Amino acid sequence: MATGPSFPHRGAIAWRFAANVFVGSTFVWAVLSRFDGVSPIWAIAAMVASTDPQVDVARRMIRSRLINVFVGAAVGLVFMLVGGSTPWKLPFALVATVLISSYLVRIPTMWRQAPITAALIIASGLSQQSTSAGIQVGLIKVAEVLFGCFVGLAVSWLISRLWPLPEPAGPVATP
Repeated sequence: MATGPSFPHRGAIAWRFAANVFVGSTFVWAVLSRFDGVSPIWAIAAMVASTDPQVDVARRMIRSRLINVFVGAAVGLVFMLVGGSTPWKLPFALVATVLISSYLVRIPTMWRQAPITAALIIASGLSQQSTSAGIQVGLIKVAEVLFGCFVGLAVSWLISRLWPLPEPAGPVATP
């Protein structure tokens, strides 16, 4: 079971996280649904993963998430550009992404985002008729994820200003 200072417990933290998710998902849906060929689903998922009732936690999460999104996108694009998109490339791209993320990037928070993004790029390529169309669709999906990440951080900051969390009670001094 996940624990930690930002895990949504009962009380103010749970309600703040719910407010973040409501405001963020409403904003993402309203903005992205206006564009043809863009789905807000990936952006909403990224926004939920990037928002937090505590802005410092959200800031750390988005940094890790962005780095790993770029790693996954780069690996996915390299695999797409070398020989086009074929289903057998997906497991090799995922293995390469996991190893690059583990041995070179070494950011433990959100490291799974790298292979997820590589899979998103490769799968987008598989669903298209050409490599260039697949790359274009894949990059749009990555842009949706990045948009969601930034909305998550912005909403975390905005809600923290409008609705500050109570300060944690410190140790009581005894005379």
